[in-house]
Amino acid sequence: MRYFELFNIPVDYHVDLAKINQQYLELQRVVHPDRFAGKGEREKLLAVQKTAEINDALSILKHPVKRAEYMLSERGVDIRAEQQTLQDPIFLMQQMEMREALEELPQSDDVEAAIEQFEQQIKALDVEFSQQLAQQLSSDNEQDLQLAADNIRKLKFVYKLRDELARIEDNLFD
Repeated sequence: MRYFELFNIPVDYHVDLAKINQQYLELQRVVHPDRFAGKGEREKLLAVQKTAEINDALSILKHPVKRAEYMLSERGVDIRAEQQTLQDPIFLMQQMEMREALEELPQSDDVEAAIEQFEQQIKALDVEFSQQLAQQLSSDNEQDLQLAADNIRKLKFVYKLRDELARIEDNLFD
């Protein structure tokens, strides 16, 4: 099943989340297992399977990293279960520095300002890698697809930082 076709949207890294949600509701309305309550066991099972596939597709299309990994796998480069590490020493050094800054946030003189500044750094990295990724995923060049794989790996770091920042904020302000 091709997820972009299922949701009737163009294959593009940038998606219309409102349209995805609208299509999701329509698809669920059509295949929801409750509609098949009076049918045979085979039809009920198919409805449950179809619903699960639609839910999986929604989950992937709504999340930028999962969507990018899916798009890349559709192009023959599957990194979803890989164990390969990123080989960009400058980026890795930047990540180490950001992790150190993240650990020091709770001791800042102005915690809220420090959190705001850190959020801006994360947002800038997200925008930078997402813009590059969108261009790379639209290319037919194998080298661009490998660069896209690296940008996905970088975005994973960014999302982990974002999650860790949220955890720190929860601990500080709860």
